[in-house]
Amino acid sequence: MSAQAVVALRIGEVARRVGTTPRTIRYYEEIGLLPGEDARESGRHRVYGERDVERLRDALRLKELLGVSLDELKELLEAEEARAAIRDEWRHGEPDTARRRALLDESLGHLDRQLQLVRRRRDEIAALESDLAATRRRVLRRRRELQDAR
Repeated sequence: MSAQAVVALRIGEVARRVGTTPRTIRYYEEIGLLPGEDARESGRHRVYGERDVERLRDALRLKELLGVSLDELKELLEAEEARAAIRDEWRHGEPDTARRRALLDESLGHLDRQLQLVRRRRDEIAALESDLAATRRRVLRRRRELQDAR
């Protein structure tokens, strides 16, 4: 057995490891966030590896941190997977200079998509913070006006 033996985990164990439910995992498979039904033989139990656990953990962390929709989450994860494939080719594929340049351009495109989504969420949060701060100032002003009217 190699140092990195493949771990076969059932759905309940994966759910416990990442702090979610089997139902959520099945749903994420349905919408394409995780490999699903077609990745296993018909009638067989779902079996997951460490890579699946990490992908699910990343998905849940990004969803919670950024508050993104499932479509946005899928886009973020697809870009991350594409960048991982680029890194793998860079490190192990011995690409020539022209291909390295193309890989860097590809990677920049994926990073730009991810940054655009993150920045949009940041701007939405900043707008909400600004609205709440303005409302707080109005409430404080009204409170002072009521105290001064006494």
